[in-house]
Amino acid sequence: MDRYIPPRDVSREAFPESDQSCPGMQSLPADFTPRMCRAVLQVPYAEKGGRTLHLHLIVPEQKEGEEGRKFPLLLFIQGSAWRQQDLGLNLCNLPQIARRGFVIALVEYRPSDIAPFPAQICDAKTALRFLLRHHEEYSFDPGNVFVWGDSSGGHTAVMTALTAHDPRLLDEDGDTQPLPIRGCIDYYGPVLISTMNHEPSTQDHVDADSPEGMFLGGVRVDEHEKEAFLASPLAYLQKGKVPPMLIVHGSRDRLVPFGQSCLLFDALQKNGCDAAFYQLQGADHGGAPFFSPAVLQIVENFLRAHGA
Repeated sequence: MDRYIPPRDVSREAFPESDQSCPGMQSLPADFTPRMCRAVLQVPYAEKGGRTLHLHLIVPEQKEGEEGRKFPLLLFIQGSAWRQQDLGLNLCNLPQIARRGFVIALVEYRPSDIAPFPAQICDAKTALRFLLRHHEEYSFDPGNVFVWGDSSGGHTAVMTALTAHDPRLLDEDGDTQPLPIRGCIDYYGPVLISTMNHEPSTQDHVDADSPEGMFLGGVRVDEHEKEAFLASPLAYLQKGKVPPMLIVHGSRDRLVPFGQSCLLFDALQKNGCDAAFYQLQGADHGGAPFFSPAVLQIVENFLRAHGA
């Protein structure tokens, strides 16, 4: 016990370097550039329809000397054809953006066989209001919020951004906390589902049991074109109320035809909205091309340009 050294609570710089060594050991200087993130998993944010809905959060490492820094928030909505989501699909891709200084929250929404449109948009708004109430806990700036989604999640992200204050797409009693959405990133999301079989696809988009039919409540889409339009971003474009949008879509998308993003971009341009649209030549429905360094740089540039 004569070698016992009592614990000392000091900073890393003040803590003594070890004088221990062993033959064959190699040494190199430590690089303290922040590049780590922590995951906060299975955070319950609401009870709806007898289900507990959850968030996964990815929080970047604070730079030394910048403890207490508040990052922008990205609410990421995972695509699933509006069915039960797998929130793990992009859990390893998204830290590439989080490490650049963004808190990312992946949101679980009710699947369409449990709750059809507009439940998914309502759930995204509920999750965002929950996060805004807990912004200190998760180190983000409540005035610097973006939404991002892929496939059906891209549709949900766009709808959430366009209807942030629309009482028709809200299921929270008395919660009128503003949703300060600064921008939206849409990765290959559906836009007008009644037209999705007007282009080549490997999937039916019309039958009652198709993803689009189930989204409308288990009905044939071609027999409910009015309902399909009301489930479209095109029904909610209002001049002066559309946040900046970034659209990215593959030219060989086999599930959501490329023309869907053309519809949205054309409508945004006609309404004088701030929008950018990138075609990924040869890309299919998601995958590595959408998380390449070049595309992620476009995403970061968009976020920085609009307040992040």
